[in-house]
Amino acid sequence: MCSSSLLHDAVKNLATDVVTRELSRDNNNQVIGLGSGSTVAVIVREMAKLPNKKTLEFVAASLQIKREAEKSGLKLVDENRIPDIDIVFDGADQIDSKFCMIKGGGGALLKEKILISAAKKVVILADSNKFVEAFSRSIPIEVHPFARSIVGIKLENTGGIPKLRTIEKDYPFITENGNIVLDTTFTSLADVQKKELELKGIAGVLEVGLFTRRADVYYKAKSNGSFEIIKF
Repeated sequence: MCSSSLLHDAVKNLATDVVTRELSRDNNNQVIGLGSGSTVAVIVREMAKLPNKKTLEFVAASLQIKREAEKSGLKLVDENRIPDIDIVFDGADQIDSKFCMIKGGGGALLKEKILISAAKKVVILADSNKFVEAFSRSIPIEVHPFARSIVGIKLENTGGIPKLRTIEKDYPFITENGNIVLDTTFTSLADVQKKELELKGIAGVLEVGLFTRRADVYYKAKSNGSFEIIKF
């Protein structure tokens, strides 16, 4: 069996285990935040099997996951329930040795950060290759279109190399919030928290794909079909 199939099996096994551990049948009347991405979609499909799913309420960070939750028969609620979120499930694009994260590869970073900031407990699920010693990919930065040029210049002044995210025919990628994304590369990120605050201080920046809140639990899917649990 190829490693990609084993990794898929690991994610499926991981999703089943996460739902069993984190959402037992005794945990009724919870409000659950759902991030975005393929791993969260697998989690949602596992949640559909819960015998007590009708007692749970869900807030989704993206239309992709909202549609998946609808198909799975989960009860979706609006943003008024965000302050009551008990637990949020999400993935990550990279996780460094200090367990800071880069997120936003799918463009849902703004809503994902809102859910994570509100949740009493954060659970992150990611492939083992997403765990790195130091970040080695660009940072998604959501920007208001009106500020595209000036934010690009200011990102360069902070040592970044911004690149407008595009889709087919070179059209700009537009987030569900109507904004653009500047995927920005930095030669070094010695202080991730300081850089997050610095970038968020630029007028026109709506959100930064640096997530410095450490999750309570990380589920690490390995290429041999197994997974590891890291708790704090």
